Amino acid sequence: MEKKKRKRNVRLKDILVLQAVIVLYTFSSVAAKLASGQEPFSAPFLLFYLAELTILGVYALLWQQLIRKFELSVAYANRAMALLWSLLWAVVLFHDRVTVKNGIGAVLVIVGTVIVNGGENRDGEAGERKEERADE
Repeated sequence: MEKKKRKRNVRLKDILVLQAVIVLYTFSSVAAKLASGQEPFSAPFLLFYLAELTILGVYALLWQQLIRKFELSVAYANRAMALLWSLLWAVVLFHDRVTVKNGIGAVLVIVGTVIVNGGENRDGEAGERKEERADE
C-alpha cells in the first residue's frame, strides 16, 4: 500500500517567515490607502499604485513557495492574521480608531479559524496513527 506524502513538521522559523509574508501582503492595503488620498493619475497616485501592484506580485510568488511547506489549512489559518496586521496599520499609520465591533470581529475570525483547523488536525492525526498501526 502506498503511503501519502506528508509535509514536514512546521518549525517556529517557518511560521515567522509565513507571518512576514502576510505582513508584506498587508502593506498592499497601506499603499492602496495612500494612493486613494492622491489626485487620480498624478505622479504620487501612480507611484503608490505601482507599489501596491509590486507588493502583490512579490507576495504571490512568496505565497506559492510557502504553501509547498505547509498544509493548506495551516497556511490559510495563519493568513487570517492579516486582519489583525491591517488593524494595526490602520491605527499606527492612519490614526484610525478600532471600534469594539472591529475587535470582536477580528477575534471571532481568528478563533473560528483556529477551531476549524484544530478539529481537522486532530482528526487527521488520529487517522494517520490508525494507518500507521495497520501498516505494522
